[in-house]
Amino acid sequence: MNVKIEQSWQKALAAEWQKEYFSRLVEFVRNAYSRGTVFPPGRQIFAAFDACPFDKVKVVILGQDPYHDVGQANGLCFSVNSGTPLPPSLVNIFKEVADDTCAPMATDGDLSRWARQGVLLLNATLTVEAHHPGSHQRRGWEDFTDEVVSRLAHDRQGLVFMLWGSYAQRKGVLIDRSRHLVLTSPHPSPLSAHRGFFGNHHFTQANDYLVQQGLSPIQW
Repeated sequence: MNVKIEQSWQKALAAEWQKEYFSRLVEFVRNAYSRGTVFPPGRQIFAAFDACPFDKVKVVILGQDPYHDVGQANGLCFSVNSGTPLPPSLVNIFKEVADDTCAPMATDGDLSRWARQGVLLLNATLTVEAHHPGSHQRRGWEDFTDEVVSRLAHDRQGLVFMLWGSYAQRKGVLIDRSRHLVLTSPHPSPLSAHRGFFGNHHFTQANDYLVQQGLSPIQW
């Protein structure tokens, strides 16, 4: 199966392209895009991988679905294109970054600047029907992103995984905590951020760990 994805990921995930679940998933996604409005744009489904090659990953941030409103989703979890109003969860992420690192509050929601530094911005489900959150869950994307996390956890050493909210934290069972740093907290959504996302200090913890591994910290 010809999947258009960055070359190192193409190699790391080669076995997935031939699996029955992935064939069913491809058929479902193609039909969904042909029937109606689905986000992100088709060419950006694998944007997180294209922006952050397998051997360059230092941090994994795991989201749930792409944004489901017009003009938001760009293939990187929590990210929107420059000039797009910031969604509430992203505002809360930027608030925590500012409080944690003492950096100025960011105003540009394009997180490709993080991806270029080695942050894989991975949604558990890579597509969604317009205005219907969760509409493409349980169609095979979770199996695919489980394999992404498993490959990173098994083949790489000294990564940071940020798992925010119970949905993301389910993937924690795939990660050997003796080989990687796993950071968990409530989700940055306005519904839960005040229950422990604010003050989690994940961004400085991640950088401290990366420095201990001999890697450059992320400029959040």
